[in-house]
Amino acid sequence: MKIFNTLNNSSTITGFILLGFPCPREGQILLFVLFSVVYLLTLMGNGSIICAVRWDQRLHTPMYILLANFSFLEIWYVTSTVPNMLANFLSETKVISFSGCFLQFYFFFSLGSTECFFLAVMAFDRYLAICRPLHYPTIMTGRLCTNLVVNCWVFGFLWFLIPIVIISQMSFCGSGVIDHFLCDPGPLLALTCTRVPAIELTSSTLSSLLLFIPFFFIMGSYTLVLRAVLRVPSAAGRRKAFSTCGSHLAVVSLFYGSVMVMYVSPTSEHEAGMQKIVTLFYSVVTPLINPVIYSLRNKDMKHAMNKLLGIQK
Repeated sequence: MKIFNTLNNSSTITGFILLGFPCPREGQILLFVLFSVVYLLTLMGNGSIICAVRWDQRLHTPMYILLANFSFLEIWYVTSTVPNMLANFLSETKVISFSGCFLQFYFFFSLGSTECFFLAVMAFDRYLAICRPLHYPTIMTGRLCTNLVVNCWVFGFLWFLIPIVIISQMSFCGSGVIDHFLCDPGPLLALTCTRVPAIELTSSTLSSLLLFIPFFFIMGSYTLVLRAVLRVPSAAGRRKAFSTCGSHLAVVSLFYGSVMVMYVSPTSEHEAGMQKIVTLFYSVVTPLINPVIYSLRNKDMKHAMNKLLGIQK
C-alpha cells in the first residue's frame, strides 16, 4: 500500500493527513479541552450504567444486561475516534499512519455495525416483554440473551471486514489529505489512484443493508408494541409501557436520524463541514447523552444510579 505525495521541499508523507477542525492554535486548544471533558463524561456516564447493572440485583434481567452491553459498546465506540482527535488537536503535522488509519476505519465501522444490531435486539426484547409478557421469561432466557449479545459483537465485527481489507490493499495518490477528523470511506476512496466501482457499490450495499434491515425490524417491533399498548385499559399501564420503550426509541431516533444521512451512499458528495458535524453527532454526542436518556426515563435505573452514587431519599 503506497501513497505518493510531496509537501514542502519534497518531503514524503508516511501516512494520511487528518485535517480535523482547522482553526487557530487557541481554537485547537479550546477544542481539545471541550472534547476531553465530553470524553470523560461519556466514560463516566456509560461506566455508571455498567456498574449499576452489575451491582444491583434487581437489574439482572435481559433488558438491563443488554443495556449494560450497549453502554460498554458506547465506551469503545467513542474511544475509536476521540483519543486520536485529541492528539490531532495538539499535533502540528496531523499525520496518521496507514495502519492507524485503517485500524480506526475498521473499529469505528465494526462498533457502529454492532450498535445497529444491539438496537434491533433491544427492540426485540421490548416487543417480547410487552406483547408476550406471559411467555417472556421462557423465551428470553439467560442463554438466549447471551447468544444474542455474542452474535451482535461477532456479526458487527465481520460485516465490513472484507471491504476494509480490500481498500487497505489499494494504492493511494494525490495530496493524502482527508478533510475529516477520522478515516472515513468517502475521503479514502477519493484518494485511490484508480476508482474501483465494485468496491464503492459493495460498501454502499453493505451500509444500506446494515442500516435498513435493523431499522425496519425496530420499526416493526415498535408498531406491534404500540398496538399492544393502546389496548391496555389503564392509563397507568400505558404510561409504564411507554416509559419503558421511550428511552430506547429516543436513542434509535438520535442514532439512525444522523447515521442514515452519511452512510447509505458512502461515496456520495457531502460538504466536508456537514460530514464532520453529522459524524460528530452520532459518534460523540449520542454516546454522551444516551446514559442521561436511559437514567431519566427509567425508575429502576434512576434508583440504581442514586444508590451507586450514594444518593438516598
